[in-house]
Amino acid sequence: MVTRIHVGGDRPYDVLVGRDLGGELPGLIDGAARVAVLYAAPLRERAERIAGGLGQRVTPIEVPDAERGKTVEVAARCWDELGAAGFTRTDVVVGVGGGAVTDLAGFVAASWLRGVRWVPVSTSLLGMVDASVGGKTGVNIAAGKNLVGAFHPPAGVLCDLDALDTLPADDLTAGLAEVIKCGFIADPRILELVEEQRPENLPELVERAIRVKAEVVSFDLKESGLREILNYGHTLGHAIEKREKYTWKHGHAISVGLIFAAELSRLSGRLDDATARRHRAVLEMTGLPTAYPPEAWNDLLGAMRVDKKARADTLRFVVLDGLAKPGILTGPDEDMLREAYAEVAR
Repeated sequence: MVTRIHVGGDRPYDVLVGRDLGGELPGLIDGAARVAVLYAAPLRERAERIAGGLGQRVTPIEVPDAERGKTVEVAARCWDELGAAGFTRTDVVVGVGGGAVTDLAGFVAASWLRGVRWVPVSTSLLGMVDASVGGKTGVNIAAGKNLVGAFHPPAGVLCDLDALDTLPADDLTAGLAEVIKCGFIADPRILELVEEQRPENLPELVERAIRVKAEVVSFDLKESGLREILNYGHTLGHAIEKREKYTWKHGHAISVGLIFAAELSRLSGRLDDATARRHRAVLEMTGLPTAYPPEAWNDLLGAMRVDKKARADTLRFVVLDGLAKPGILTGPDEDMLREAYAEVAR
């Protein structure tokens, strides 16, 4: 069974969720003479199987794993490979891997000849529910995460649940942070499914989280308004990633960020105590981290000032006005921010 989740907008596409989806890829790259398949070393075997099933000329491009591959330097090497292979505007880039690889693949595709088709074949929970859906592509630089990138919707997205069967437990847990985020901002049923702690709930969790994101980005591709709610927990989360030089898993950083955002919501009088406490309970039952060192605060505050949601010198945070009622908090004073961070540092 294959579930198709439609993402609307100016450039609509479908997200396919199911098992054994290899046969779906040729239809998404029809008309291409060449296909570049980007992958990290741990996914070499899977990438080779995918490439072997394509009729086009394939250019395999191995990139560093995880966030180490999301750099301008790696992107430039990929562009050189496309140039050497004679890639034209009708050709396609396929990214096989987790969120970092698909972010890179999408950015390479967005910038080559000002935009060619691309398809993410997502192999991680985080990639399926977050990175591969929505058309955001990008790389990291020293100043921060995802500060260089482009909005470039894919031709389609393949989320093969078979890949989750062999995903390391730590990676699966990390991916749950983005799933739980979707529960707090839009679909409380997700939280109930997580709290049941039943492995057989995973496919439904994947589909529900994708539907949350698909609905948002269908109305707001370029983060001009509604899409900002998807950044709940991300302002502090991205700051932690930067401070850790991207050695922390994205989901682990976002988990801590969710605790901070919930407490900021509560302290500003917008969120009830019980829903704020539920954040910690749900995250901790999955094994996600909910704390970070007290002495890190000044570094994190500096990093948050270059967050994408900031306007001039004013910090802006996605907060909750209640369960599944996200909003924006603009310019909270430093005392409130420090007090909210105490919930993380305690």
